[in-house]
Amino acid sequence: MNWSHFRFRTVWDLTARPDAVYAVLERAEDYPLWWPQVREVTPVDEHTGTARFRSFLPYDLLITARAQRHDPSAGVLEAGMEGDLEGWARWTLKEDGSGTRAVYEQEVEVRKPLMRRLALPCRPVFVANHAAMMRGGRRGLTAYLGRV
Repeated sequence: MNWSHFRFRTVWDLTARPDAVYAVLERAEDYPLWWPQVREVTPVDEHTGTARFRSFLPYDLLITARAQRHDPSAGVLEAGMEGDLEGWARWTLKEDGSGTRAVYEQEVEVRKPLMRRLALPCRPVFVANHAAMMRGGRRGLTAYLGRV
C-alpha cells in the first residue's frame, strides 16, 4: 500500500440553490474569504492558480491547481493539482429538495517530504486534519452563502 496516497469524499448538504453554490465555488480566488483553512489563492492565468492551505497541523501545503472541468450545467468543477499534493479535486453539485448536495472528492499523493516520511505513523492525524479543514469549509460556505 502506498501510504502517501489519499482519497477523500465529503458531502455537504447546503440550503442554497445549486447555481448559487456553484457561483461561489467557481471563484477559487475568493475561497480565503469564507474558508479559514484556505490561507491564500493567487491566480496565475485564466485556468491556473496557486493556493496555500493550513488546518490544525503546523504546516502549510502549497499547490498549483489547473482547471480540468468547468461544467455549470452538470454542476461539476474539477482541477488537477501539483506541488505538495499531486492529483485532482472535484466538486459535484446536485439539487436536493430546496437546497444543494455538494460532494467534494479528492485523490492525491503527498509530495511534501516531511509528510511522506510520516505518512504511515501519522496517517490518522493527516486524515483528521483534512476532516477539520472540510468542516471549516462547510461552516464558512454556509455563512458566506447566507450573506451573498
